[in-house]
Amino acid sequence: MMLYPPVPKMLESVGSRYLLVNVIARRARQVAIEAEEFHVPLEKKPVSQAIDEIAEGQLTARLKEDYLH
Repeated sequence: MMLYPPVPKMLESVGSRYLLVNVIARRARQVAIEAEEFHVPLEKKPVSQAIDEIAEGQLTARLKEDYLH
């Protein structure tokens, strides 16, 4: 089974798999909270929306150099 969008494509916007998982989770929570706060029905699940945003290049993340050493 192949995931869509492919993980390697998403890794272009987010530097590592660990960071990718964290960014997706954080953005999904943000989407869910905003939808509840503003009473906006969601067209798709928050995790799916976060993944789509990363795949489309709307959301990127990188670790600061200070954290890498």
